[in-house]
Amino acid sequence: MTHGLSRNRVILATAGTMLALLLAALDQTIVGTAIPRIVADLNGLDRLAWVTTAYLVTSTTMTPIAGKLGDLFGRKPFLLAGMIGFVVASAFCGLAQNMTQLIVFRGIQGIFGGVLFATVFTVIGDLFAPAQRARAQGLFGAVFGLASVVGPTAGGFITDHWSWRWVFEVNIPVGIVAVAVVVAGLPFVKSKASWRDIDFWGAFTLAAGVVPLLIALTITRDHAWTSPQVLGLLALAAAMLVAFVFIESRVEHPIVPMHLFKNVTFSVSMLVGFLTAFGMFGSILFTPLVFQGVLGISATNSGALITPMMFGLIGASTLTGFLMRRIRYYRFLGTVGVAVMIFGMWLLSQITPASAEWQVVAALIVVGLGIGTTFPLYLTAVQTALPRQYLGVASSQIQFWRNLGGTVGSAMLGAVLANRLPDYLKTRVSNLNLPQQVVSSLPKGASANSILDPTLLAKLPPAFVHAIRLALSDTLHDIYVIAGLILVIALVSTVFLKEVPLIGTRAELGFDEAPVIVDEGERETAAVTA
Repeated sequence: MTHGLSRNRVILATAGTMLALLLAALDQTIVGTAIPRIVADLNGLDRLAWVTTAYLVTSTTMTPIAGKLGDLFGRKPFLLAGMIGFVVASAFCGLAQNMTQLIVFRGIQGIFGGVLFATVFTVIGDLFAPAQRARAQGLFGAVFGLASVVGPTAGGFITDHWSWRWVFEVNIPVGIVAVAVVVAGLPFVKSKASWRDIDFWGAFTLAAGVVPLLIALTITRDHAWTSPQVLGLLALAAAMLVAFVFIESRVEHPIVPMHLFKNVTFSVSMLVGFLTAFGMFGSILFTPLVFQGVLGISATNSGALITPMMFGLIGASTLTGFLMRRIRYYRFLGTVGVAVMIFGMWLLSQITPASAEWQVVAALIVVGLGIGTTFPLYLTAVQTALPRQYLGVASSQIQFWRNLGGTVGSAMLGAVLANRLPDYLKTRVSNLNLPQQVVSSLPKGASANSILDPTLLAKLPPAFVHAIRLALSDTLHDIYVIAGLILVIALVSTVFLKEVPLIGTRAELGFDEAPVIVDEGERETAAVTA
């Protein structure tokens, strides 16, 4: 633990930072269940996807920028600005009178959400020495898992019993408490940096590259990958990202120092984070289809059945943090974690309409165990492997590549769902030999949402409904197999991680023995060696 800070002060600072993470992470998952009610109220079905996309694009883009700024100017100002801005934007989202206003406010909210995601995990590196970081990272990973699982259920409850507007307004009391705790607990570190040290051109080209890339990936839901819109955005993104790399190799304080990718621990951690996001988003994003579409469970109950995944994630995160400090070759914990995720994907791929609910729950627990292992391991490894001047960059890059991997994975797996479901449905229905007038009642789009419409299903013969469930299970089988194959690449990558000792003095790790963080008025005296 850091010198110069009392145990109670560290606990208070950690609690405030965890509340900040809960604030940002919960918002990402709680809004999804309220979207149908939002659309009905604001009449914006044609712009439905942008409620989520606006937040995703701005938060992912801002994450690496905020990470670098935190390294330059200190973490506390950005953590407070992130929370205050996030809460204010949440209030405006709840007051939105039309879809355009809501999309704009969600984009603003995402900017501050990106600041929070970049900062909260970096604060762990400030507050804790390497030997304690892994355990703290496990706790923060558990908060993220809690938000991922509890969010949809909480969103449904709030929307049903109060109003969709409270899905956003509920951030206000949580944010006020978080701001108060951080103000009281987290010390301020003085900085010699000035606005002239900010890499403005790097920030511009990064944003100009990431924004069209993310938009291109998200619009693949209703545009072909070869459409002019998608190809045009991808071409613009490629040009801007090439310019970004060119600029970053020539400025004094780059947002993403390119030489970091020569560090094996850093590059392997980014790659594993990117690839494992496929598995994480694959299981979370498509599991409701397993429960509701394949097994025929109500939306409310399906949200509750995903909850056990959280316990696997929390348990594995905590255990990994404990083991990292006690075994020499901790990189193999990541290998085991990814292997467990692959096994969980295989279990999910075996689900059919005849499967029991407990089989899906067991598979989700297995996936949660795998995800929970990777959360603290790679973040702690990267923070320890790099000099402290790159603490914010390293931490924010982990979040950035995970977000990017989740977006790419969601687009790819969503395309598999859209392309293969109609063919499987046609095959399953043709096997029934039903009259043509019954067959013609199949929705023209044959999308997962349209064929799961309860009003439609109530009008169809049981054999037809069963055929729909079989077709969906066939499609989801392919999705989970593809996600598992992507994870195999991650599995191979894990063995190339190079461990940096987590136990020992800071000098042995390339740091001075000065405190990581100091109280108000004290100057930071830690000398950093490259």
